[in-house]
Amino acid sequence: MNNQIKELAIETIKTEADAIERLTQYIDDDFVQTVLEIFNGKGRVIVTGIGKSAIIASKIVATLNSTGTPAIFMHAADAIHGDLGIIQHNDIIVCLSKSGNTPEIKVLVPLIRNLGNRLVAIVSNSDSYLAQKADYVIKATVEREACPNNLAPTSSTTAQLVIGDALAVCLLKLRGFTPADFAKFHPGGSLGKKLYMRVSDIYSPYNPPKVHPNDPIPSVILEISSKRLGATAVVNDNQQVVGIITDGDLRRMLQNNHSIEGLTAKDIMSVNPKAIAPDELAINAFNLMEQHKITQLLVLNNGKYEGVIHIHDILREGIV
Repeated sequence: MNNQIKELAIETIKTEADAIERLTQYIDDDFVQTVLEIFNGKGRVIVTGIGKSAIIASKIVATLNSTGTPAIFMHAADAIHGDLGIIQHNDIIVCLSKSGNTPEIKVLVPLIRNLGNRLVAIVSNSDSYLAQKADYVIKATVEREACPNNLAPTSSTTAQLVIGDALAVCLLKLRGFTPADFAKFHPGGSLGKKLYMRVSDIYSPYNPPKVHPNDPIPSVILEISSKRLGATAVVNDNQQVVGIITDGDLRRMLQNNHSIEGLTAKDIMSVNPKAIAPDELAINAFNLMEQHKITQLLVLNNGKYEGVIHIHDILREGIV
């Protein structure tokens, strides 16, 4: 039984992978013109469908919106019961259907044509009613469903999804959509925070830990423990950073010395400490810490010491 389950799962994946591979032959002039119509259009993209195709249509809308192309989902059944009012004059309609001959589609298509909007069909059956009435036909043809009975929409909906992604990526590229643009539409979650949260949003610039090179070790320990950042900057009389002392430096000092009497900050500090600017992305600070296997960075603004950012601060924000 276990082997049968594995074999069926593998066969399902292979069937859908083959269906996706064959889609490359359907990237034709109609696909290109669809991309250009949307890119040059002044309206939105209205994506519609029925059944499982409607679910895929909703996902395509989400992808388009998140990559800079305004889009709205319109369920084909609801459209003929009032939601047709969603459509505005300059909108482009993209209709998903495997057969292209469902009753809802046959009712909806003439209504769209009467409105005068451009109609794009993403359809498996290129001889269908939908394909014949559309301005552009993008084939999402599959030889068979992954379902053993060749009934449940599996390969066909996967093909629709991939075509939708191909449209979105082409439009993204044409628009010159950047990671900064992406961040505007994804402010929530770890993904958004990676793209917009900066060091200045996390570290505290108020009363940052610092000691003088000639300060005695007890003063250094007190400064580190009271500020709870696991480190302190060492600054000279001109308030320039000359080093850093971390918890690790203190532990190594205790291991190597029987007595701390007479020791000062400059005796145990690490010179040339790793630092980062406050306007750098927080994820860059995390990557720098990971690279050098450290847990904190000094924050320097045009060479001026402003504070310490700790890896725990970044993790607490859920950036990684």
